[in-house]
Amino acid sequence: MQNVGLMYCGAVLFINALMLLGKVDSKSAGVFNLFLGAIQMITPFYVIFTAGSDPWVIFNASGVFLFSLTYLYVGITNLKEWDSGGVGWFSLWVAIMAVGYGIMSFVHYHDPKFGIIWFMWAFLWTLFFLLLALKKDIAIFTGWVTLIQALITATIPGFLMLINLWDSVGVEIMWGVALLFVIVVGTLFYKIRTSNNNSVVQMTKYSV
Repeated sequence: MQNVGLMYCGAVLFINALMLLGKVDSKSAGVFNLFLGAIQMITPFYVIFTAGSDPWVIFNASGVFLFSLTYLYVGITNLKEWDSGGVGWFSLWVAIMAVGYGIMSFVHYHDPKFGIIWFMWAFLWTLFFLLLALKKDIAIFTGWVTLIQALITATIPGFLMLINLWDSVGVEIMWGVALLFVIVVGTLFYKIRTSNNNSVVQMTKYSV
């Protein structure tokens, strides 16, 4: 069930990425966020209620709430047209928690593949904080990063789990994906920043 949730987490990240890139209306995206957020509240509650006294099963399931609550918050904020600052500050808390979950994936679960994914999510939610709470002009950059992560951290892993092929993906492959992600994101940031600077120069030139 959690594998299904992970795959559809990719769907909502995909829609949110298109929203940030100006391709999807914010209210339309808000409806989808509410729908997926509500669905993803069900799975962790079920796991927690049936976990007995196993604290690590509960800990593992609790991570899903980071996403479901984010999507619910985004959905309500978009539909009500509230200021995004609250979502931004909540995203900072999620980013900090994601680092903790990533560390535990390495240390306790001995699952470096998901440890890498958790650290990627920590980076993404940090971008949400910078964009929504601090109002940094990084919507396009964040949109592209969200689009990439929708595929490599959620949709593809979730699908591979559903068809029982995730275990065949080696740790080396995930480290390679992480390295490629860093290179692509760095290149994107440089190109977008250069493009913005050139636009400012052109505007200044023609306004003089």
